Amino acid sequence: MAQRDGGRRRVLLSTVSSDAHTWNLVFLRMLLEEMGHEVVGLGPCVPDRLLLDTVRRTRPDLLVISTVNGHGRLDGARVIRALRADPVVRDVPAVIGGKLGVDGDEGAAAARALVDAGFDAVFTDTADTALIGRILGALPQRAPEGRTV
Repeated sequence: MAQRDGGRRRVLLSTVSSDAHTWNLVFLRMLLEEMGHEVVGLGPCVPDRLLLDTVRRTRPDLLVISTVNGHGRLDGARVIRALRADPVVRDVPAVIGGKLGVDGDEGAAAARALVDAGFDAVFTDTADTALIGRILGALPQRAPEGRTV
């Protein structure tokens, strides 16, 4: 396993509110845990309010949103705007990836719109998946804490 102790990050993993898919969450959880990170998973169809409340409660080092149903561009933009508007958690790094639109490959246009809305990175079908490891590695070190989630 990669990164332990000082390099271990807390990652909040979720879908958008309209997405009921779970296989993507299982894969991402396994990938992130294999990289040595703590994963807090919310599961599918997560309402925006629950997602924001969980970000406030857990204070993750990174929020990862996965979407398969094609509504990532719309639902993702809505949730990231709400996160960035919250003065307590507005600075939490956030990434989104998966199927971002229902009209096929919306690629660069959808990615740009989501970055403009507030995401730090957007993963499409052609994105370099090693980027998530680099993002996590570049985050500031978290002070040791005794809290559990």
